Amino acid sequence: MADVVNTQVKEAPKTDSKGREVLLRVRGLKKYFPITAGIILQRQVGAVKAVDGLDFDVYKGETLGLVGESGCGKSTTGRTVLQLYRPTEGSVEFEGVDLVQLKGEALRKMRKRMQMIFQDPYASLNPRMSVGRIVAEPLKVHNVGTAKEQQERVQYLLQRVGLNPYYVNRYPHEFSGGQRQRIGIARALALNPSLIVADEPISALDVSIQAQVVNLLQDLQQEYGLTYLFIAHDLSMVRHICDRVAVMYLGKIVELASAEELYGNPLHPYTQALLSAVPVPDPEVEQKRQRIILKGDVPSPANPPVGCNFNTRCPVAVEVCFREEPELREVLPGHWVSCHRVA
Repeated sequence: MADVVNTQVKEAPKTDSKGREVLLRVRGLKKYFPITAGIILQRQVGAVKAVDGLDFDVYKGETLGLVGESGCGKSTTGRTVLQLYRPTEGSVEFEGVDLVQLKGEALRKMRKRMQMIFQDPYASLNPRMSVGRIVAEPLKVHNVGTAKEQQERVQYLLQRVGLNPYYVNRYPHEFSGGQRQRIGIARALALNPSLIVADEPISALDVSIQAQVVNLLQDLQQEYGLTYLFIAHDLSMVRHICDRVAVMYLGKIVELASAEELYGNPLHPYTQALLSAVPVPDPEVEQKRQRIILKGDVPSPANPPVGCNFNTRCPVAVEVCFREEPELREVLPGHWVSCHRVA
């Protein structure tokens, strides 16, 4: 059973002004985690604003990169999009259906079309389950195929991600980190999803293995027509694998553009500072380049600054930045920036 047939009736696909098919449309997405006080009668005294009003689209067949410092809300965004965390506010339209409005069996059926590759290949695989059971679990949960078809599908997937199909009876502790991540990729592919959220899939791997996993993800994307939301720290890798890039800071998107445009013409001060830290493999260019060192620490998401979230560290902040929150607006075709200083 090389292919899994999805029989669910879908709405007509939505397109943008350029005719591109929108697979995922996120509007006003917020995820707040409550802060409580009291031992017996707990009451909410505040909230950690992990994701604070995101608007973005993901087009069918593309890879959208989501980058930013640790704690900016990237992983929470990915989990909230897939409804692993239920959002505090906002909408997440996937294939024309608002996932936020779905519950129970209806949401479970939609999960066949969207999967996740987790960051830690050591923690994301059940050590008590064999590789065959791990990869077959999505098929069993959704009652896809007979036992023999599921077994054939598991062997096919293991072979497709570069592992010996006869490893089905081995356990996760018998594999290296790169091999474990390949097992996680095989599990994500089991139901032929159209969207995969890759939550820093290479950050826990050796540098020598990272390129292999990235090349595998690109090959699978071309073969199966996959769409990726690729969450990462490594800006040089994001440039290589992503079609468009969204930069997050303290729960908000501050800049969104094509990879070529973002790396060639960064407009937001935070993006400029991030890219100034990326090494350039040319000694002459590297020597002439000026690093932008940001002062201070990232503010707490439980108490973000008034106005622009970046105003406490921004080298070009002016009075309006401390008073009004900038909106994410299109300043160039396909290039969105949230900054008062960008005309």
